Amino acid sequence: MASAMMGGLVKQGVSPQQLRVVEINDANRKRLESQGFVVFAKQDMEAILGSDVIVLAVKPQQMKEVAEQLGSQLSAGQIVLSIAAGIRLIDLARWLGLQNTRSLGHQDTGLVLVRAMPNTPALIGAGITGLYSFSPLTGGQQKFVEAVMKAAGALVWIRSEEDMDAVTAVSGSGPAYFFYFIEALEQAGIELGLPEQTARTLALETALGAARLAHESTETPATLRERVTSRNGTTERALLSMEANHVKQHIITAAKAAAARSREMGDELGKA
Repeated sequence: MASAMMGGLVKQGVSPQQLRVVEINDANRKRLESQGFVVFAKQDMEAILGSDVIVLAVKPQQMKEVAEQLGSQLSAGQIVLSIAAGIRLIDLARWLGLQNTRSLGHQDTGLVLVRAMPNTPALIGAGITGLYSFSPLTGGQQKFVEAVMKAAGALVWIRSEEDMDAVTAVSGSGPAYFFYFIEALEQAGIELGLPEQTARTLALETALGAARLAHESTETPATLRERVTSRNGTTERALLSMEANHVKQHIITAAKAAAARSREMGDELGKA
């Protein structure tokens, strides 16, 4: 995800020399250096000093250790942007050593914390990110954060951190749901006698076209579905089968299960 964001920023005109990267893996560090990025083997003052936005792109289980090391190296005015799933800002603030963590401005340090939930289509600049901060951002700070995340695709600001669990369930995990549906549609084509590659192409292009149509149309997905469903036709027969098997409700139930797991992760990781 971090590589996708850096690549997106470069495509937007940001020089690789303007981006500092902390990468402990030797092979990854050499690869990034060959692309012109300024890369450090460990996080230290030289890596952090003067940065407007510090992006924490580590595994959730590593966040506590990274944040505890980082806290003393931060300075007033910097923005800390976390893209780690399940990590709540109140816990991140605690690990960073911030006092008065519920103060809206972190007035003791001048730091601003932002939580982001991107998704994997960010790898091709087609992602969607939910953003939340319990600190008020100035116009300049918001512009910085949005510039970083727009490198991965579209974005929306979320009204409360509790809603980030829903964002995780709908868009964070959402690509897997669509891959699952494409996989099933491809298998149906194969079982109906189509060659595997033909079935895959039909499924992929249909998914892409339907998504583009829904994205560009002013009509709701429900209306678009109704328009392609002729009475007593093939599409109606397929949809009636899905309704009889409660497919829509199963999808809703699955997304709710993902949201519940997101809340559980926040509780588990926050105990550290």
